[in-house]
Amino acid sequence: MRILKQVLAVATVAALPGLALASCGGNFSAFKDDLKSEAVSRGISAETADRFLASVRQDPTVLRADRAQGVFQRPFIDFSRRLISQNRINAGKAKARQWDSVFDRVERDYGVDRNVLLAFWAFETDYGAFQGDFNTANALVTLAHDCRRPELFRPQVFAGMELFAQGDFDPQRTTGAWAGEIGMVQMLPADIIENGVDGDGDGAVRLKSSAPDALLSGGKMLQHFGWRAGEPWLQEVTVPADMDWSLSGAGKPQSVAQWQAMGVEARSGTLVDLPGSLILPQGRKGPAFLAYPNFDVYFEWNQSFTYVLTAAYFATRLGGAQVYDAGNPEPGLGADQMKRLQTKLQGRGYNVGKIDGILGAGTRAAVQAEQTRLGLPADAWPTQALLDRL
Repeated sequence: MRILKQVLAVATVAALPGLALASCGGNFSAFKDDLKSEAVSRGISAETADRFLASVRQDPTVLRADRAQGVFQRPFIDFSRRLISQNRINAGKAKARQWDSVFDRVERDYGVDRNVLLAFWAFETDYGAFQGDFNTANALVTLAHDCRRPELFRPQVFAGMELFAQGDFDPQRTTGAWAGEIGMVQMLPADIIENGVDGDGDGAVRLKSSAPDALLSGGKMLQHFGWRAGEPWLQEVTVPADMDWSLSGAGKPQSVAQWQAMGVEARSGTLVDLPGSLILPQGRKGPAFLAYPNFDVYFEWNQSFTYVLTAAYFATRLGGAQVYDAGNPEPGLGADQMKRLQTKLQGRGYNVGKIDGILGAGTRAAVQAEQTRLGLPADAWPTQALLDRL
């Protein structure tokens, strides 16, 4: 099962030289001519650009997929239960045995725990079973032409041209996800150039057909994003019935001693002596996790909070963690209610991003601020009571 994801942050894009404010829209043929001109200015030959762009067509199905992000409106419990099954866990353990020596290399060379990569491999392509059937060149150019996120996708077009010049990309036949990612762990062209690894020693980086290439490349990319070797990323915890809930949320690290003083404890084992942020995906009455520094690296792979938390949790399950305690969270808001809430928050001056019904980081921060102002438990979980008060 392929999961549509929001690829809103790819670190290597920002590092590409000559990145300016991307132009977009207008006549598609003229837009391709503009791409060619910029490609030449970047040192790509006119012949390469012409051959790459010759067969490229605008793909309306890519734009529909880009707009269809309803799966991320699901709360964590529903989302994680949808993605994580015993069959997927069993398959992950079988893949770990099959590619044990490769995962040994990933852990030795890049310091990334095998279960972290296994979780991404599972969610991105079901361990390589379905890698997407969108024409990648069409997808990249279509999204670069679209004016929603041209600054992300325009540089990826030129990276695709570089791969084409190297013989590693066929604009007519290379396929992948709707957002231009390629291979078993779904990497964009610029990431392949930066982090591609020939894991099987055949002289090429083949992320679609070679598990060693895909896994080692994914491991290198996570290291590039800042993964800290030998450290955990997420741990389930128990929380007291009453505490300062405004201290919860991603990006609010406290020391283990500080959390313990407030009554936060590991559900199993002991807390790790690292700074951690208390994550309450469905409020103070739902599941609770302590997110360690490596958790932040997940957002370089994907910016959906629910996807990231589910992938991080699944990696702990593959490593032997127990099923989380779902608790008894207060009922959340439906999509239309969430959009009304976002509209109200935006009207109060908060930056919640697009009014899309998705409980993202901006909306969570605004909810928590308003809960604090209104004297409600500031656990960043929006409820009907909050909506009514607003």
